[in-house]
Amino acid sequence: MSHTIGIRQAQKLKTRQAFLDAALRLLEKQSLSSLGLREVTRAVGVAPTAFYRHFADLAELGVALVEETLGSLHGLIAEILADTGDSEVRIDRTVDLIARHVREQPAHFRFIARERHGGVGPVRAAIASQLHGFTEEVTAALAREPVSEGWSEEDLRMLAGVYVEHMVMTASAFLSAHEAGESGEPGSRAEPDEEQIARTARDRLRLVSLGRRHWVARDPGHRPS
Repeated sequence: MSHTIGIRQAQKLKTRQAFLDAALRLLEKQSLSSLGLREVTRAVGVAPTAFYRHFADLAELGVALVEETLGSLHGLIAEILADTGDSEVRIDRTVDLIARHVREQPAHFRFIARERHGGVGPVRAAIASQLHGFTEEVTAALAREPVSEGWSEEDLRMLAGVYVEHMVMTASAFLSAHEAGESGEPGSRAEPDEEQIARTARDRLRLVSLGRRHWVARDPGHRPS
C-alpha cells in the first residue's frame, strides 16, 4: 500500500511541476494576468479540472513560481555572504554568481522582473516577501562583520536593502543583455553587454563599500530643518 501511495505522490508532484514549467514557458511572452487557465492545461495535456488538484487558481500557481525562482536564491545569498569583508574577491564573486544564475534560468528571472510590479496582487506580495527575507538575511550577516561595529539595526537594514536592490537591478540588466543577444536584431547591440554590466555592477559595489567604511550614523534625535 505504501508503495502505491509513493507512486501516486510522485506522479502528483510530476504533474504539478509540469504545470509550473508550462506556465513559465507561456509567460515568456505575456503577463500572468493575461494567462488563461485553459492555455496552461492545454500545454500540459490535461483537462482543466485537473488543474484544481494542484492549485486553487492561477495566482496560487504564480506564487509557487515565485517560491521556485527566488527560494533557490537563498542558497546563492548564503554563498555570497560566506565571504566576509568587502574585498575585490567578494565583489567579483557576487557579480559572477548573479550573471551565472540569470544565464541558467532566464525564464524564471524574466517572470520575476515582469510580475514584481504586475497586476496579480498575491504574486507581487510573494515577491516582496522573498526580497524582504533576503534583506533580513543580509542584515544578520552584516551585523556579524567587524566593520559594522557601532551600526544601528536600522542602518544595517538600510545597507542590506541597498545590496538586495543592487542584486535585483544587476540581474535585470543581465537579463536584458541575454534577451538582446538572443534576439539577434540589428538594434540589440544598443543594450550593454554582459562585460559592461558586470563592470558597472562591480563599481557600484565598490562605491557602496567605500561609503560603508565612512558612514556616520545620524543622531536619532535629529530632525531635518
